[in-house]
Amino acid sequence: MEPKSRGLLYGASTSTPRIHRRSVPSTGGTPVLSPSLAQEIAGDTSAVIGFNVLITDADGMVIGSGDTHRVGTFHEASVEVIRTQEPATHNATQAHLLQGVRPGVTLPLVTDGQAVGTVGITGTPAQVRRFGLLVKRQTEILLRESVMLRSRLLAERAAEKLLADLASYDPQVVEGDFLVFRAAELGFDLRLRRVAVAFEVTVPDTGGRRHGTPTRDMALVRSELLRTVREVFADPQDIIATTAPGWIGVLHRLQPDQPEGALSVDCRRVTDLIAAQGGLTARAGIGEPAASVGALHDSYQDACDALRLGARLAVRAPVHLITDLRVHQVLAAVGQPARNRLLALTATDLRAQPDWPVLRDTITAWCENGFNLVRASAALHVHRNTVVYRMNKIEQITGRPLREHRTTMALYLACLADQLGSGDASGSGQVLP
Repeated sequence: MEPKSRGLLYGASTSTPRIHRRSVPSTGGTPVLSPSLAQEIAGDTSAVIGFNVLITDADGMVIGSGDTHRVGTFHEASVEVIRTQEPATHNATQAHLLQGVRPGVTLPLVTDGQAVGTVGITGTPAQVRRFGLLVKRQTEILLRESVMLRSRLLAERAAEKLLADLASYDPQVVEGDFLVFRAAELGFDLRLRRVAVAFEVTVPDTGGRRHGTPTRDMALVRSELLRTVREVFADPQDIIATTAPGWIGVLHRLQPDQPEGALSVDCRRVTDLIAAQGGLTARAGIGEPAASVGALHDSYQDACDALRLGARLAVRAPVHLITDLRVHQVLAAVGQPARNRLLALTATDLRAQPDWPVLRDTITAWCENGFNLVRASAALHVHRNTVVYRMNKIEQITGRPLREHRTTMALYLACLADQLGSGDASGSGQVLP
């Protein structure tokens, strides 16, 4: 019998979505034994106990057996066992009167109070009765685990689809209320205040795989990474999904009393936990708070931009906030030709100096610390006299005073443009496939 599938309701609705406890997509109401799982259980169990084990579906059809010739046949004794949910034994005489039945014991497989099939053991009742309860319980456990795994995988796929649709959201193509409704069907309220986080996980490039190094199961690695992220982002309203190879997206629910900086701490904890997993490295980008579909789209794009810009700026910190990179984001948006022209017209002589990276960092620190000598020297971890020396050198080369803020801001933008133009946007390793 073909199992009925209820699935998820993805249709649009004009009413306010009903938000409920997080659920998983249904696999069809009552758990159903798949023939492949039944055959695996029957074959393995038969080999262990030394007696043939067969498994039937809810209609009494054999879907798994140590004796494969019995697969696809009708087992009449199972019909009554399923109806009563009580085990039955049959000696040779009794078995002869029933279709497809041999001497032995037949027990119901019960899940959530409903019989979904039977498990039978062939042999004299006195011999096989002692195995009956053990085999029944083991089969029911495996069945529940299979259903839970399938439900979890379906939930993960649904979350991936939802996050992908939010990341590519275009109000001209799809209405925001439609995505709100779909999220509600999965138990997520998109009207809550959230912030997007993007994680990138890479395998450091060590010059190629060494001979004899075991190949890692990347499907297992991705599962472990998702579990790691969920350990930290454990709120039932946190939407977590893989968004691309090596990338994990999170739409984190912000609590009203959540301290400022707490999200950065959580992201750092995730990157540290991932770093402890076989030499992987991870970075995180954090967007801005949002409470609508359009704002969530922008927040996720900002989180991705923070990741890419953080890598190109060679910032060692594993967590990057878009609020710290807004100017860089704007510069990146204008394109490489415009940045090259800014550099050529503003900082050509400075870039010709052998200590240009040091001079560039000095200009950046001077501007980002409010044109304050003490704070700039602290940010550079050098004595204030060293900063004064560097600033004098910059003024002599450019012929412009660094205390004239308009001039200094032009140099500052040129320095940022130089940083964006040199660096690897993809990071320092290989993104997980």
